[in-house]
Amino acid sequence: MAHGKRSPAFYWLAILFGLFVLFLYGPVIVIAVLSFQGPEGGLTFPMHGFSTHWFHQLFAGQSIGDISGAFGRSLKLGLVVMVITTIASFLAGLGFRSRFKGASAIFYIAIASLIVPSVVISLGIGAMFELLKIDRTWITSALGAQLTWTLPFGLLIMFAAFNRFNKSYEEAARGLGASSLRVIWEIVLPILAPSLLGVALFGFTLSYDELSRTSQAAGALNTLPLELQAMQTNATTPVIYALGTLTTLLSFTVIGLALALAIFLKRRRARHGSDAVKTA
Repeated sequence: MAHGKRSPAFYWLAILFGLFVLFLYGPVIVIAVLSFQGPEGGLTFPMHGFSTHWFHQLFAGQSIGDISGAFGRSLKLGLVVMVITTIASFLAGLGFRSRFKGASAIFYIAIASLIVPSVVISLGIGAMFELLKIDRTWITSALGAQLTWTLPFGLLIMFAAFNRFNKSYEEAARGLGASSLRVIWEIVLPILAPSLLGVALFGFTLSYDELSRTSQAAGALNTLPLELQAMQTNATTPVIYALGTLTTLLSFTVIGLALALAIFLKRRRARHGSDAVKTA
């Protein structure tokens, strides 16, 4: 084969990848386009006008649901889940570095919820709260239900990060007289910052769009995915598309901020390493 000439397989793979991207993002693009219809617009093409009318209608006190309240609850719940998942995963990663008796059993128990059907977990948590005579709410029972989903992912990420961690950095710091807490704060945390950022991103995004595990545990007040599911049965206007567009934009914004922070931490770490070499 001549130098620089691509094989037919390359073009077939490129076409296949293009179709996959279209299949993945095509529905999102369609929803985004339809959400900008005019006041007379419907749920299908062709479009009738172009405006931001349906975005204004989202928070105009519609009779079809509590959009603003559901959005606020999902945002707060996502932030709480993110913080708990990040802290718990990091502490668990530290604890599992020393192979204690029963570590394997605890690990498999911790990630077992990943293979249990989400609806079963949701029903179990709802039944448990009913048995204990405790009201189900979005910040108690729903929080517990979502942590059964986010914590295993956080644990797997942190275990992988700690497996690649070079302990010689800690040993050098302790050799210079640093305490265990200072070693964690000034050595371990900065090195693992990108992994912790990944855990935080997983925690928030998995919580923000979680439906099945929250369905029977949220109580009387819905989170945004539950509200969106309820709207599908009675929403006959593009307002539901406007909601989908806003939630998609929020998801991409969170991902973008996480990537920007990861790049910043990487450059900061490289700059500090360069300064250290120059000082030496």
